[in-house]
Amino acid sequence: MSLQDKLDAFKADFESKKAPRQAVEIMHRATAELIASGQADRALGVGAVAPSFTLVEADGGLVSSADLLARGPLVLSFYRGVWCPYCNIELGALQETWPAINATGAQLVSISPQSPANGRKAKRDKQVTFPMLSDPNGEVASAFGLRFRLPDDLIALYKSFGVDLPAVNEDPSWTLPMPARFVIRRDGIIVYAEVSPDYTIRPDPAGLLPLLTRLQNAVAA
Repeated sequence: MSLQDKLDAFKADFESKKAPRQAVEIMHRATAELIASGQADRALGVGAVAPSFTLVEADGGLVSSADLLARGPLVLSFYRGVWCPYCNIELGALQETWPAINATGAQLVSISPQSPANGRKAKRDKQVTFPMLSDPNGEVASAFGLRFRLPDDLIALYKSFGVDLPAVNEDPSWTLPMPARFVIRRDGIIVYAEVSPDYTIRPDPAGLLPLLTRLQNAVAA
């Protein structure tokens, strides 16, 4: 089953059996407004220079984009946090694909605004073996053009669900990154960019393998 098939199955079950109709309407409206804002189209895209960063890894220690790119192309996956079931499904797909990504010589990291403690929980729960980085105050997400503030009615809904983003992220701003995936060439140029203002739609990470193989072959040539 593809990643999107898994996401669609979860969404159908959640919206038809678990979530009140009013809650579903609020979530759909917030997604439609974010899409209509055009922010995803203004995020960094192919050909742009990727912002450099140094972030704390969930298991401790600092990880820098410069060090990662010194080893090979870099796959960046921005996600919302351990509280988001869609993100957890995606983490599982990334972990399944990680050995094949690594076999091309590429590196993979995930980035979220959640605290390192919550990153450790996500890493443990999904048995993730690639680095999971904490992005304080969403600064790296902002540099990529992904960070946005949730609308007030969605904030109220999340609070009613017990999702306390200020606690999860150690940041009072109620902001999140749009889920996104980038491939950065070793010279720092973005060669693939996919931004998902609809957080229930995400590309399958296995789709990156032909591109990563081409990058590997280009270096070897």
